[in-house]
Amino acid sequence: MTQHPVIFIDGEAGTTGLEIRERLATLPVRLHSIATTHRKDPAARQDAMAAADLVVLCLPDAASREAVDMAAELGEVAPRLLDASTAFRTAPGWVYGFPELSEAQAAAIASAPRVSNPGCYPTGAIALLRPLIDAGIMDAQYPVCINAISGYTGGGRSMIEGHERDGGPAFELYGLGLEHKHVPEIHLHAGLGRRPVFVPSVGHFPRGMIVSIPLHLDDLTGGVTVDDLNTVLAARYAGQDKVHVVPKDAGLSAEGLAKSDRMELRVHGSPRHRQAVLTARLDNLGKGASGAALQNIALMLGLSA
Repeated sequence: MTQHPVIFIDGEAGTTGLEIRERLATLPVRLHSIATTHRKDPAARQDAMAAADLVVLCLPDAASREAVDMAAELGEVAPRLLDASTAFRTAPGWVYGFPELSEAQAAAIASAPRVSNPGCYPTGAIALLRPLIDAGIMDAQYPVCINAISGYTGGGRSMIEGHERDGGPAFELYGLGLEHKHVPEIHLHAGLGRRPVFVPSVGHFPRGMIVSIPLHLDDLTGGVTVDDLNTVLAARYAGQDKVHVVPKDAGLSAEGLAKSDRMELRVHGSPRHRQAVLTARLDNLGKGASGAALQNIALMLGLSA
């Protein structure tokens, strides 16, 4: 009888780890866990890594770097790694875990020893921008501005507790020093030559996200129209299971895809004013986190998700 591959989640008690653990019930895998009292014991964690085919790291950046070093010490029996932190999303030697990034990306993930799971905001921004850069209708030096709103579960345990205990603010801008940790990831994987301006925000709802990018069509290449933008995106994601280009709406609720692993892309615009707004709607804990992790796990282990 064929044995199912073994997965160890290092950091399974966190928000993303718990979501991934729950979703793994849909895959033919075995989950290797360690006792709660030993979850911070380096020796116990390294033993668990040695017993696994794939280790999913759901840790803060510094702890993820330490865990990667710990796995490397295992040498020939080191497991493959999927990291959910920000630590390796632009690092050499790591494959970026956005299968829809290009025609070759899913195959690259499937064969990679180390994969970095994308961030929630970058998933939407890159999905909208990269096809335009690749098609040559947006210059890499275009001054991109990205606005985004996420459910409060994207802020981790302290933000979740604050919203659920005290109510929290209805709407809050943050990252106004323009140093958000997701910017390098967007900059690199969208193919931009100029650092984008990124303005994130949090709403008083648990799950959901909208990433929006306004464009002046006259600043794009070759007399681009609103319909051209839609055509490029639709062609790029034709046949994709998780990413869909859909008709524009008069308004969008960020919660519309809560608890879904899909992402919806839309092109809104005014031909008369030569302006457009691109939007990506997803669940920050779905396609923006654990849903993407499940997709990458399935690719890395040759399974159907």
